Amino acid sequence: MKEGKLILFCGPSGSGKTTITRHLLEHFPQLSFSVSATTRKKRASEVDGEDYHFLTVPEFKKKIETDQFVEWEEVYTDLYYGTLKSEIERIWNENKVVAFDVDVEGGMNIKKIYGNSLLAVFIKPLSVEVLRKRLTDRNTESPESLAIRIAKAELELTYTDKFDHIIVNDTLEHALEQAKALVKEFLTTPS
Repeated sequence: MKEGKLILFCGPSGSGKTTITRHLLEHFPQLSFSVSATTRKKRASEVDGEDYHFLTVPEFKKKIETDQFVEWEEVYTDLYYGTLKSEIERIWNENKVVAFDVDVEGGMNIKKIYGNSLLAVFIKPLSVEVLRKRLTDRNTESPESLAIRIAKAELELTYTDKFDHIIVNDTLEHALEQAKALVKEFLTTPS
């Protein structure tokens, strides 16, 4: 199998990692987004195969049993997320650089596997309170799921020192500029 570079953006839900990743995909044509698999319900604006590969719990578990994931995690009971090996192979076969937008646990697993071929960036919110406001403003969370996401975010923030770079998302414009500079440097450095 052909191998290449990978770029990983991690951070708590609501940190801005998805917005930053989408911006980078628009500015760097050599990047291609690795579409994660999940068992969560599809939101109205989402497209299967573009935003996520939406799977049932039995389908996801079958892929675990047949070793089709680079990494996977049961984030909450019966709520799975994972990176399919076929996604990475697809992108490398297109001579592109894999771009990930995953949670911290998944990111740590990807980092263990790909090490020096990977640029690992942690997107850190200004504070947990700012994160709570962003998640509340999205209007996609119940009070229960919001509490769970905040608790998970507090745990994920303890992983910041395990990444190659940390971007504090104080303003989106500043975070985007920092992300572009890091990616440009990584893409122009020989493997």
